[in-house]
Amino acid sequence: MPADAIEVGRIADAWGIKGWFKVLPHSASPEALFSSKRWYLLPSDRAVGGAKSPTAKSAAPDAAGPSKPVLLKIKEAKDHADTVVACSLDVADRNQAEALKGARIFVPRSSFPTAGADEYYWVDLLGLEVVNREGVALGQVKDLMSTGPQTVLVLSQASAEADKPPVERMIPFVAAFVDNVDLPGRKITVDWQLDY
Repeated sequence: MPADAIEVGRIADAWGIKGWFKVLPHSASPEALFSSKRWYLLPSDRAVGGAKSPTAKSAAPDAAGPSKPVLLKIKEAKDHADTVVACSLDVADRNQAEALKGARIFVPRSSFPTAGADEYYWVDLLGLEVVNREGVALGQVKDLMSTGPQTVLVLSQASAEADKPPVERMIPFVAAFVDNVDLPGRKITVDWQLDY
């Protein structure tokens, strides 16, 4: 598994009889699935009936130790309704495609398409420190949430009192509040105050 591997979806089920399979992407814009021809599979966090990968026995849960990733060479991936369907050089028929059900799909971050100006992959924003215009720390991005028309940064900041839980803040990730995103500097500057 590449060091920069990111989980981008899960295999839902077989699709058709020729070895195609249906993928549930983690993103509404699954460009990473389309841009990479190398998908790394790990079994689901939950056991999937002991199904083994057609490409390697190491993809299935093993009582002797943790599962090893399996490289799946993708021949084609395309949009289909609200999912993605794909076929692999390693999967010849429906039975082999069914054996992949539940597998988690990882692709190298380096294979993601280049983001446009003022566009960011959520994975790149996680962990960034958020400060306001005055330099006051507001927390660290622990999650992002889509509310339909906009994305919201979910921040976590350690409480000033040791026995209290971390303070959570939500800031809309829109130009009206976000002044600057400095990915190399790992910092986001916002027009926001502690008491908002």
